[in-house]
Amino acid sequence: MALMVEPILPMPGASRAALPLELHWSAERPLPMRWVIPEGRRAPTRPCGDAPLDFGAAMSRLCTDIACHCPALRHIRMDRVLLAYTPARNRNRFGLQARITPLRFPDGGLVRRYRRADYQVQRCFVDGVEMLYVLAFCLPRFFDQSFDDKLSTVFHELFHISPAFDGGLRRFGDRCALHSGSKARYEAHVKVLARAYMAEARRPELLEFLRFNYRELWVHHGGIRAALVPRPKLLPVGSPLRQAAKNR
Repeated sequence: MALMVEPILPMPGASRAALPLELHWSAERPLPMRWVIPEGRRAPTRPCGDAPLDFGAAMSRLCTDIACHCPALRHIRMDRVLLAYTPARNRNRFGLQARITPLRFPDGGLVRRYRRADYQVQRCFVDGVEMLYVLAFCLPRFFDQSFDDKLSTVFHELFHISPAFDGGLRRFGDRCALHSGSKARYEAHVKVLARAYMAEARRPELLEFLRFNYRELWVHHGGIRAALVPRPKLLPVGSPLRQAAKNR
């Protein structure tokens, strides 16, 4: 199982300085929804229903329920987490499954000094509400895991979210700050959380979409759709190019 916490690294250069510091989606400019189809391939079958699976909505409902019933994750507010997908380049099930992108620096900072420049992560707004994280799943690869592995992937990413829910990540006091010094121990811990949630699952219907693979989901729902949004980038602030772009 390959998972990833999206690193925030400086991306200097003129093209980065010209990008917007804020990304907005609304009813007038909706999130870009796409059919989830393997790159270079056709859909398993032609969409036949009028209600394809909305992956983001289904995953958000599940994560909301998890946050409500898992004490270690009760700080999470899914209305501030943008659900999206990233296309899988191949069907190798051992590749990237998901990633959580923090939209703030440690301790919730909006701007950080790197060398001699200040940088800010692009801010994301949906219907006027600012997002603090982007949770993206690698589709369709994610669907081809076992049910237990899919649920563990979800818990793995949610547990990375800072207990302060300030746009940063949960950090531990050792060298491997994001996985507590042992990724195996981290994985074992989130699996314990997942099993505890399953043992007391009050709304099993929320888990139903995880019990099917990609082809089965597509055929059953007549299609799968999910939001495909650009990765928020780390941009220099206060540069002459950015100021000029703002004044145009």
